[in-house]
Amino acid sequence: MKIAFIGLGNMGTPMARNLLRAGHELTVWNRTLAKAEALKSEGAKVAGSAGEAAKHAEVVITMLADDHAVESAVLDGGGVMESLPRGGTHISMSTISVALSRRLAEEHGKRGQHYITAPVFGRPEAAAAGKLFVAAAGEEAALERCMSILEAVGQRVFVIGDKPEMANVVKLSGNFLIAAVIESLGEAIALVRKYGIDPHEYVEFLTNSLFAAPVYKTYGGLIADAKPENAGFALRLGLKDIRLALAAADSVNAPLPVASLVHDHMLAGIGRGREKHDWSVLGKLAAEDAGL
Repeated sequence: MKIAFIGLGNMGTPMARNLLRAGHELTVWNRTLAKAEALKSEGAKVAGSAGEAAKHAEVVITMLADDHAVESAVLDGGGVMESLPRGGTHISMSTISVALSRRLAEEHGKRGQHYITAPVFGRPEAAAAGKLFVAAAGEEAALERCMSILEAVGQRVFVIGDKPEMANVVKLSGNFLIAAVIESLGEAIALVRKYGIDPHEYVEFLTNSLFAAPVYKTYGGLIADAKPENAGFALRLGLKDIRLALAAADSVNAPLPVASLVHDHMLAGIGRGREKHDWSVLGKLAAEDAGL
């Protein structure tokens, strides 16, 4: 399939590589051109703009940092929306707001284009291994046509519903839960450290008894290692996602008091200059608050 891939960050680059390995014809674009050029030797074509990449594509995938980046690449003049042929499909894999997702669905529909959402769960190492979990939503026929694409980047695809924003809500709620786990792990690990308990041994106990789940193993280990400078997912992006989750909740009068607490702790971390650190830095902040 002819695919245009827009956005080659920590997640987008390995996802694009997996699509190339699956035999898809890929044209890539990234604001930082060097990241796109790096995929040339692996068979990708490099476009000079998002619109140019989309011009002859059957499917356009956006994997961008936030609403602003998606709006710029898709909705601005000369972008994906104007260039994608009628009948083409835009797969939004970015973590974006419910409001923007609804707007994209409406605008693509006006042009006879298809729009589905497929945000992913997993860190860069999972993306490289093709082990992401994909939450997909949209028109059934469009999802069926694009299923081989989604399966090339993920170990399992979960179809959430026929409205694209449904997958966005699942992604935002999931990232809220991950942030809440990081916060609670950070506080718990700070507590046991105050009593002289080794944090790695504590995480080993937790993840082989009561909390044998990937999120506890991954983030428990990161917090115990206390090296948040190695950012797989930056704190500033985590704060963006919590804000989007709170906005989605606010629009339907669903209170998220824990999300509000995590939001404030993230904001405190950014106030301390940690915005580029991995969002597991919440554990380090908890330790500092405990005098460690």
